[in-house]
Order: sequence, then C-alpha cells, then structure tokens
Amino acid sequence: MSDELILGIDGGGSKVFVALADRSGRILRSSRGRGVNPMDNPNWLEELEQHLLPFRNEPKLMAVAAGLPAYGEVARLSALQRDAIQRAFPNALRQVLNDVDAAHLGAFGGKPGILILSGTGSMAWARNQTGSSARTGGWGDLIGDEGSSHWIGQRALNLVSQSLDGRAAATALARALFDHLRIDPADPMNGLGDWASALSNPRAEIAAISAVVDRVACDGDEGATGLLEQAAGELSKHHSAISGHCDANADWTYAGGTFSSRLLLGALERRIGKPPAPPKLPPIGGALLAAAQLLDWPLDESWFGQIAATAQSLGAHAT
Repeated sequence: MSDELILGIDGGGSKVFVALADRSGRILRSSRGRGVNPMDNPNWLEELEQHLLPFRNEPKLMAVAAGLPAYGEVARLSALQRDAIQRAFPNALRQVLNDVDAAHLGAFGGKPGILILSGTGSMAWARNQTGSSARTGGWGDLIGDEGSSHWIGQRALNLVSQSLDGRAAATALARALFDHLRIDPADPMNGLGDWASALSNPRAEIAAISAVVDRVACDGDEGATGLLEQAAGELSKHHSAISGHCDANADWTYAGGTFSSRLLLGALERRIGKPPAPPKLPPIGGALLAAAQLLDWPLDESWFGQIAATAQSLGAHAT
C-alpha cells in the first residue's frame, strides 16, 4: 500500500534518534534523546520507551527496525531490547540489529564494504560480496573503544593533568578544557575532581571533550593534534584487522560523531592509503533501510536521496 509507513531507530551511547518515514523516503516525524546503551546507562529502557511513545499508535506503521548498542553482544541485554521493541510495536514487522550493522547498511546502501565507526565507542563492521558480516572492536570503554570520542576525551584529561604537573609539555588544551567545563584554572585539581565526581552520564560527558580536542588541534596545538593522530592510528588497526574479510579493493567509509573532526578523518585516510567512499545514508537511514526491506519495498536512488536529504535537514548526519 502506498500509505504504509516505516520507523527507524538509531541508538547509541550518547543519543537515540527515532524517525518515521513514508514510501517516498520523506521523514515525517522524529524524536531525539539521550543515549540508550544498556552497558552503561541504567535508565536506557526508560529513555528508549519515552522516545518510542509518540509513534506507538501510528495506524499506518507497518515495519520497525531498531539499531541498538550492544545488541547481539550480551544475550540478556539483547533479549530486553527485543522485548522493548515488541511491546511498543506488537502489530508491525520488526527487526532489531546492532547499531553498527545498521550504520553499515546505511553507509553502503546494503552493499559490501568496510565501515569504521567512531562515536562514543568504536568498532569496524565489514560485509562482503556474499552478504557475510564480520566485526572488530566494540569492547566498551573499560576494555577497548580505542579511537572513540570517549577514548580521546579520557586521554585529553590525562594529558592536561600531566602538563599541569610538568610531566608533559604545556598544551593549550588545558585552558580550553577549563573553559569548556567552567573550571577555575587557579584550582585545577579541585575543579576537575569535583567535575569528575558529579558526572551523571560519564561516557557521554567525557566523549564530549573530543570536540574541544579537535578545536584546539585545528589551532595548531601539538598535544591535541597528537591525540587525534593516536586515535587515527587505533582506528586504522580496525581496518587492517578486518580488511581480509572483504575483497582487496573493497571500499571503506565512516560513521559516528567523532568524524566531525576533519583532522581525524584525514589522518585515518593517510593510514589506510585511499580516500573513503562518501556514506550513502547516515545511521538512521540504515535503520529505515532495514525497515523498508522488511516490506520488500522497491528502493531506487530517489528514495535514498530523499532519506539522505531529510535526515540531513534534521541534523541526523551529525549523530
């Protein structure tokens, strides 16, 4: 039916984005909220359900696809995620998939390639010509997530503390960080300690420091530039580890808010040795693509273009 609607859900460590779209690819309504990663957010379920609520009674909604963090990684949490989507949309076709899998679908339009993701966490996802998938990374901030926004933010805090002690060279990052966190630079230990002890969402709040690092690096600070170069080195290891899953000439692309840093993206491109393919759709587009596939919609370039354009107008490319 031409009036069928689909719902895409793009969840992550720092945000959740929900979008309702029609058959032409127009996003009709959307909702955005805080992160829904069950690994570190005890309120993830309430946050997710709050942003699904406006769409639950949509009579024309036929299919729902949810790309959610940690799905397929921890069986107990994956079951809770599936149950949440089923409760919200019992009468629609449903698919739950890992958020990076959904991002890959969107970036390549369902075709093969290697996706490097760096947001609050980091991971690589590859799909080959047979449709088989593989992944590296995604171990979480306590174990891995190298090259992610959280990883950069944590190391920025470490670098600032070392520079204040005289254990590392002076860096403009210190002043920029104090301004960002509204800390008195005359009393840094008390200020940083008070800030750290009062964090309500530590992963997201530490990850936000990566934007400060990028800004200072763009002004030429060696310490901040070095952090982005280290992050690019870590992300390039993801590509090296997973590239054998695909053809030797497979395209690569990227997703995640950390790549708003052109310095980071350029450093990663130099290490991989070839430029990335432009992402076809943002992650929310991947979730909408998965929902459309549940209904066997015939999708053409016009549909992809419409999803991309409306998603961009809503700021979805920056998530």
